[in-house]
Amino acid sequence: MRWALKTTVFGLTVCLLATACGGEQQPEQERVTAEEQCDATLTPEAARALETVLETEKFSHDPRGGLERVTNALVQDYRKPLSQTPYRFLCRATPPVGSGTDTVNIRFGFYGHDDLLGDVRPRGLHPYAMGVEAHSGPKKAYLFLTCVTPRLEGSDKRPARIRGTLTFNRSKLPDTVPIREANLTILHSVTLAMVRKLGCENDAGLDAKPVFKPRPE
Repeated sequence: MRWALKTTVFGLTVCLLATACGGEQQPEQERVTAEEQCDATLTPEAARALETVLETEKFSHDPRGGLERVTNALVQDYRKPLSQTPYRFLCRATPPVGSGTDTVNIRFGFYGHDDLLGDVRPRGLHPYAMGVEAHSGPKKAYLFLTCVTPRLEGSDKRPARIRGTLTFNRSKLPDTVPIREANLTILHSVTLAMVRKLGCENDAGLDAKPVFKPRPE
């Protein structure tokens, strides 16, 4: 009797470890198209832009969860001093392993007034009239905005300053208008999804489509 009980307990333990007794946990479907990158936050235009700047139509698998993770982290970070708030990694779009091409990284975090570029014109960056400020070049793009949302307590009195950043690991893209606009299209699309996830009023001042009106240099 004691032996039978031990056998039953052992079998139950094995069953639990085997994930649901008779059914294996299904792996997440591979997300390898441009539209599936960055938690599927890319519009059709942004997906085409990503294919353009990375010169590929297939990507390494990009797991889900970045959008939820980053918005939750921003809610927590907003309660901390600015100096203690890192830039949170939302996604990385990478061509298939072994292709030898570049990688696009997108991060979000809070910024201070001194972080705005204003009239400063860093080499390789060009200003655009989007959000509070927007800058784009062949190696990176920035999008500064302000957000008022119940999720960020106190933002109704002092709007939260959020910056989105797009960077390449080793870009060799030319500094041309189409490349700059492609990078801003990608960043705008992910940023718009992020501010909507946060519940920012009026989409944090972003239009539904990216604005490519250059600011005077």
